[in-house]
Amino acid sequence: MDYKLIDMKVFGDERGHLISFEKDINCPFEVKRAFYIFDTKTNIKRGIHANKHSEFLLIAINGSCKVKVDTGKKQEDFILNNPHKALYLNKMVWKEMYDFSYNAILLVLASTCYDEKEYIRNYDEFLQSIGK
Repeated sequence: MDYKLIDMKVFGDERGHLISFEKDINCPFEVKRAFYIFDTKTNIKRGIHANKHSEFLLIAINGSCKVKVDTGKKQEDFILNNPHKALYLNKMVWKEMYDFSYNAILLVLASTCYDEKEYIRNYDEFLQSIGK
């Protein structure tokens, strides 16, 4: 599986709501890194790369953004605008996040610690590395 939307189970009552991330329950990997993207201008793209070794969960915890996912064989666009939905991205998936709303906060959970050497930032190199 290269990517998929995951419905997150929401726990809560009149006091409020929460969502937890648990390995092999709603997160297909052990989380080694977490970061969030915010204050991104509407006309700016983020991502624009693939990762050789990292898997990701992307969750719009506030506002919205779009994510273009490209496996080299198939491209699909997603709108993330609900903290109950997480977009899973496997290794070697090209990703571009764009069209951020004014108040967007995109939480990203990753299966690896940061390593610049595992990033592929050139689309032609990405296609070549997957045999296209």
